[in-house]
Amino acid sequence: MNFPRHTFRGLVAAAAVAMATLLISAGTASGQEGAPAGPIRPMPGVRPQTGPAAEQLKHAIRARVDEVVAPVSVRDATGELVMDLAKENFHIFDNGVEQKIDTFGVGGEPLSIVLAVETSSHIAPMFPSIRQTGIIFTDTVMGQTSEAAVVTFDDSVRVAQKFTTDPDAVERDVNTLETGTEGSHLYDAMDEGIGLLEERPQARRRILLVVGEAHDTGSESKLGEVLRRAQLANVTIYAIALSTAMADLRAKRDPYEDPQIGPPGTYPAPTPNGQPQTPQAEEQVGGNINYLALAIWLIKTGRNAVLPSSLAIASKATGGLDLSVKRDKTIEKALDSIGGELHAEYTVSYRPGGGVTDGYHEIKVTVDRKAVTVRTRPGYYVGPPES
Repeated sequence: MNFPRHTFRGLVAAAAVAMATLLISAGTASGQEGAPAGPIRPMPGVRPQTGPAAEQLKHAIRARVDEVVAPVSVRDATGELVMDLAKENFHIFDNGVEQKIDTFGVGGEPLSIVLAVETSSHIAPMFPSIRQTGIIFTDTVMGQTSEAAVVTFDDSVRVAQKFTTDPDAVERDVNTLETGTEGSHLYDAMDEGIGLLEERPQARRRILLVVGEAHDTGSESKLGEVLRRAQLANVTIYAIALSTAMADLRAKRDPYEDPQIGPPGTYPAPTPNGQPQTPQAEEQVGGNINYLALAIWLIKTGRNAVLPSSLAIASKATGGLDLSVKRDKTIEKALDSIGGELHAEYTVSYRPGGGVTDGYHEIKVTVDRKAVTVRTRPGYYVGPPES
């Protein structure tokens, strides 16, 4: 599942070749006009043009689902990405009804990425490694056609860097992150990141990448509401979940202070058979949880999760990827893996036929290829019109 750094450029090159081949064949078969010219990356340091004001985005919920964008990852039995499929190989269903695919692509699309990084004092032992990931993020995740913004969070949420195409600025922001207070307003940070992405042009794929612990302490936002907003805005959430247990084990504690079990103000799930709270036991706690079913329930109800697995739920709800890390070096490997997938996955979009009805809409994607695994966003929720 992980991609070494030296293979990333090979993946991007393969994606570019596949994209060119598919565009030629699609134009011949369907008679459609050729694809527009690829994006031109602005000069370093030049900030992209800002999107419409927030007030202009407060339009009817039905208008926000006129087009549904579904990023799709296809892997073979060995876990390798399958990159030689054509538009004709894909079938997408909305509540069981097959839809006409309007746009199709594989790799190379311009990305708008919000990097949300936890800066709480609780993960201070892992902070030196997090600061060193700036160059990995700009090299493998941003790539050549992306813009990025940086959000940090502890007991509050801050926009450390507005959207820019300058990788040096982003790398500098990550390298100079400062340790903050003890809390972790994860849901508020996710909500802030989604708000920033809503203002970006719809032609860009919208990505929220969270690096932090998988639990929240004190946010005003509710996870279900945040995920509903992400689905409606076509935002895919990727996560690198830092191990709470690992941070505790590496922290220097007062020998006269009782150890803190779980995040402040919460009741952590017990470890299996009374085992010590180690990274391995922490992983076993959520091993049998149906994150997708829980994500759908949260989106329908707008409520919060009760288990320390928020990042896994968020990724499942939007078709992204959640990677848990236990050691410093695995943070870099996780970024490599996410970057490799972002620049090599398929993107299909459709306009729901027959109008958009209230309620939860299940999305399913199938491909004409045996022995493969297909991953995409599970659906989206449409609430009743506001009175």
